Amino acid sequence: MALSRRVLLGQLAATGAAGAALAAGAGPARAAQPAHGGGRRVHTGFDRLAADGYRLLTGRRVGIVTNPTGVTRELRHIVDVMHADDRVRLTAVFGPEHGFRGTAQAGGSEGRYDDPATGLPVYDTYNKSGTALADIFTASGVDTVVFDIQDVGARFYTYIWTLYDCMVAAVLAGKRFMVLDRPNPVTGRSATGPVLDKAYASFVGREPIAQAHGMTVAELALLFNGEFVPQAAGRPVELETVRMTGWRRTDFYDATGLPWVPPSPNMPTPDTALVYSGTCLFEGTNLSEGRGTTRPFELLGADGIDRRWAAAATELGLPGVHFREAYFAPTFSKFQGKTIGGVQLHVHDRAAFDPVRTGIGLLVTAKRVWPGFTWRPDHGIDRLTGSSAVRTMIDAGAGPDEIVAAWQQGLKGFRTVRRRYLRYP
Repeated sequence: MALSRRVLLGQLAATGAAGAALAAGAGPARAAQPAHGGGRRVHTGFDRLAADGYRLLTGRRVGIVTNPTGVTRELRHIVDVMHADDRVRLTAVFGPEHGFRGTAQAGGSEGRYDDPATGLPVYDTYNKSGTALADIFTASGVDTVVFDIQDVGARFYTYIWTLYDCMVAAVLAGKRFMVLDRPNPVTGRSATGPVLDKAYASFVGREPIAQAHGMTVAELALLFNGEFVPQAAGRPVELETVRMTGWRRTDFYDATGLPWVPPSPNMPTPDTALVYSGTCLFEGTNLSEGRGTTRPFELLGADGIDRRWAAAATELGLPGVHFREAYFAPTFSKFQGKTIGGVQLHVHDRAAFDPVRTGIGLLVTAKRVWPGFTWRPDHGIDRLTGSSAVRTMIDAGAGPDEIVAAWQQGLKGFRTVRRRYLRYP
């Protein structure tokens, strides 16, 4: 039987995963193939969905929540791939923060438009939730919402709360929901950091999970559906998850063989993701978190800081990381165009490095050595850490060990819940 051009393009773009057995949330993994550089070859949830001929989407009107990270191994966007394939009926795209094609900076989106490449309608989900988001799903005419976005492993990275909000909205709109899994780039070894107090819930933390959750997006979807969606929407969403093959919990991103596409404008490399769950806390201060430089979240500083900060941070003896005295001039954001002093983090042992503890140590030492240190007036630090505890303890003179000890009981409880939803060895 002759194949149509769209079917042929779809098969060619199945990212080399042909023959992989598809498992929606369960089932044996296919034997992993070696990746370039000697690592394992990871097949994403989309790889496996496409290799199975989109069987799970047969007969459905599909809308997909995605952004520039939704790509195949050959860097074709999955929206372009699916649109070119007669076996799947893709009818809408939903864009998160930064937009579907990634043109917006932090705190922005692309709005409603028709995608020039495919002609598909693109709906804006950013800062929308509940019935407002459910109404968008209803207006789009889809019956199944698919989520495929690369996460970075931090509670305050907004894509996981777009996932949560879309799950709740899918219940309200009567839609089925599917999550195509991708790796946690900083491993899934453990959860670390404080757990959110619901009194501080916001779009950088809707529900009580740890600051560095140590889960994939499909695992988070299972946790959300088991613990939180029924409370928000009255019942769980009709959820399917398509798992990866070849990924292990100890894998950093460079072990996957997958290309890295920046999930947001200030997340240029996996190295950024490695430190982000700790150093993003500086967004809650008057110091630069490195936006407007080539190493955001690895460079931190302010006008008037000198070599004493790097020396004080080094004296903490934090594992896996060195601190270099650094000077830089951000091209935008805080201190735009002004040369400022600070530190650059150099992670030399990823397995030993604890980004959240490191972030706390840097906050403590910055406040000690720089008289100009202040918190953001809106206490944004409380939303990032999940309560007022970190801020008030630092203001009271507590050290990193005391602060970290204060969240251990809550973290222990989250780790117990988390274990029920882990799906990879």
